[in-house]
Amino acid sequence: MSRAAAERDAARAWQRMLSGRRLDLLDPSPLDIEIADIAHGLARVARWNGQTVGDHAFSVAQHSLLVEDVAGLLAPTLTPAERLMVLLHDAPEYVIGDMISPFKAVMGGAYKIVEARLAGAIHRRFGLPVEAPEKLRVLTKKADRIAAYFEAVELAGFSDQEARRYFGTPKGIGRQTADGPRLGLVAWPTPEAQTGFLTRFQAIERFQA
Repeated sequence: MSRAAAERDAARAWQRMLSGRRLDLLDPSPLDIEIADIAHGLARVARWNGQTVGDHAFSVAQHSLLVEDVAGLLAPTLTPAERLMVLLHDAPEYVIGDMISPFKAVMGGAYKIVEARLAGAIHRRFGLPVEAPEKLRVLTKKADRIAAYFEAVELAGFSDQEARRYFGTPKGIGRQTADGPRLGLVAWPTPEAQTGFLTRFQAIERFQA
């Protein structure tokens, strides 16, 4: 290998996907994005750095389904395109992984720039606005925090008081118990999370069409 070729390879900023696509992380093209790659990747990315109970990691794919479900409860009139944007709110993590919020704060702007570029390319790939409207971003964030509360107390070892301090108090969602609201979350095996995410995406896309 020539020196120039070696330098290019050492400095590469792309990842080859199982679909055969080669995705440039710094300048992602919508043409290199496939929903099968997203579903495959998100089903293998663990929320909470894997620090959850059970035989399986709680994946970003399952989390995404939960957030979309909660958003639908909060706003039943969401359009298929809006639901798709909610479902894909963490889609860049199929490439860059999931970082817990404290570490994202340490990483600062560079991480967010890469994340935003990937999100924009993903949206363009599926015929969505590059950026979600502000109202939808607020709704998605609210649904995300509600999902995080339930994940924290049911899977990640948080007390109800601790989870409320960090994520707020869910209202009108889940069944009320002596320890606070609960959904009965159980982490799915990887194949189930992958299939569930892909199936839901395809169902929403059919309605969008």
